[in-house]
Amino acid sequence: MTTEATTYLPAGLPQPAPAVDGLDTEFWAATRRHELVVQKCNACGGFQFGPEWVCHHCHSFDLGWQRVSGNGRIYSWERVWHPVHPALKNACPYLVVLVELPDAGNVRMPGNLLGDPLQPIIIGSAVEAVFEDHDGSETLVQWRVTDGG
Repeated sequence: MTTEATTYLPAGLPQPAPAVDGLDTEFWAATRRHELVVQKCNACGGFQFGPEWVCHHCHSFDLGWQRVSGNGRIYSWERVWHPVHPALKNACPYLVVLVELPDAGNVRMPGNLLGDPLQPIIIGSAVEAVFEDHDGSETLVQWRVTDGG
């Protein structure tokens, strides 16, 4: 896992923030420490993302968080050509990937893929989590390819 010195996303986007119900508080606290965590059931050991109040596998309410390596593989992707927010008008295209995390039961986590937005994408490419700090806000998880495919 690495840290980016500059931000990938343009200014003017709404700032990321934990949910008001507190469900994802530990996820955001971990990203500020530049750690990636995934929710894990203390009863059955199953992983899940995004966070929920109940285990998707055994329906237990005994859930915790497990630190994971931040290494994964591209499961799916999309090159975004049409901005979903006015601040992204000049940022298109950009790449969004769905990353499968093998050390977290193969749960999948979305994020932006850093680098050339026109780069060829190969399903199964190794990626690593990159942490993007935002002053006065949360730290975002982005992804970077770590092998040639």
